[in-house]
Amino acid sequence: MQVYLVGGAVRDQWLGSPIKDKDFVVVGATIEEMLAAGFKQVGADFPVFLHPTTREEYALARTERKQGHGYQGFSVHAGPQVTLQEDLQRRDLTINAMAIEVVSLDDDTPIDNNIVDYYGGLKDIENKILRHVSAAFSEDPLRVLRVARFYGRYYDLGFSIAEETVALMHDLVASGELAHLSPERIWQESSRAMMQSSPQVYWHQLFELGALKDYFAPLHQAWGKTHVREIIETALFFAGQMQLNLSQRWALLMSSLDTSLIESQPDNTADFDIKIITMIGEVAKVPKALSQFATLFVQHAHRLKSIEMLTAAQKIDLIQSSNAHKEPDKLSQLLVTSHVLQLAGQHREMMLALNSFHAIGMTDIASDTKGAAIGAALRQARIEHLQTQAML
Repeated sequence: MQVYLVGGAVRDQWLGSPIKDKDFVVVGATIEEMLAAGFKQVGADFPVFLHPTTREEYALARTERKQGHGYQGFSVHAGPQVTLQEDLQRRDLTINAMAIEVVSLDDDTPIDNNIVDYYGGLKDIENKILRHVSAAFSEDPLRVLRVARFYGRYYDLGFSIAEETVALMHDLVASGELAHLSPERIWQESSRAMMQSSPQVYWHQLFELGALKDYFAPLHQAWGKTHVREIIETALFFAGQMQLNLSQRWALLMSSLDTSLIESQPDNTADFDIKIITMIGEVAKVPKALSQFATLFVQHAHRLKSIEMLTAAQKIDLIQSSNAHKEPDKLSQLLVTSHVLQLAGQHREMMLALNSFHAIGMTDIASDTKGAAIGAALRQARIEHLQTQAML
């Protein structure tokens, strides 16, 4: 029997990140041996056990074969003859397919700290690449979401997804396999991605792949407008940097659906059906409290961004309708969320101005312009360029 620390703990140790959970693979053991050692079996589909003291998960080495749709459509074989290399081959990314051998079931001290790396995970970490382990990647549609989540997690470190892995993700989306995923698993991956420092990366990647169409169709349609997508992505980035809570981040994402909030139109949301937020919540199994907060934010977003302009009566009405008299913290969260959305819009406006500034150079003004007139000509050309871009 050999016991290995595997997956995320090995990856995070090498990256110098905090280790949150430890998972182990046991090679050469049987179910009976694990039970005799005091472990409790918890896996219904394959042998996974909880350590009698630490409660950490130990799984027998296993192989899988695709037999149906979705992430549950697999037959699993676990037994003492399955090797560590075979077990690691079924994992999603090379950076998650590494292992370190430990002393025993009762002692997780590494034997020598040498990393078992059959599939090049260390090299991919060095090159900051997220790459699939094998062709088995294409058998599990959940991996589209998982890779997008890992991309968001390591985006700030400069990681990117290997082109060949993106191609497999595209193929999985095109196959329609994502429709067979349970809403609960969709939300599990999405909510975890939302709480990362760059939550916008996850949603951007899924949009680019066309992976939002099954569970988040209205969002996919809204993000077809580039300026809407860019503002919300920026807002989500700011939300990550400012450590906003999940309700606030979800409200910002749902703000995509009401273009009047993005396009600075008058307080008129008659064309937007607020029930869409609830509908998405029901389809994707979003916790009701999050959908309620998002609905509340979108309903009052126009008022929240112009608090100083409200009359006394309007302020009292806002307190009443937002239930802030009972939950004052909620009002603070709504105001901060509004500030972030406004900041994102302002940021995009100034980025357009910056782009226009850099887009215009000496070749864009008359060649015979001399002296102080050069600065004035450049300024005017940049203003005209920005005005043209704003109309697109």
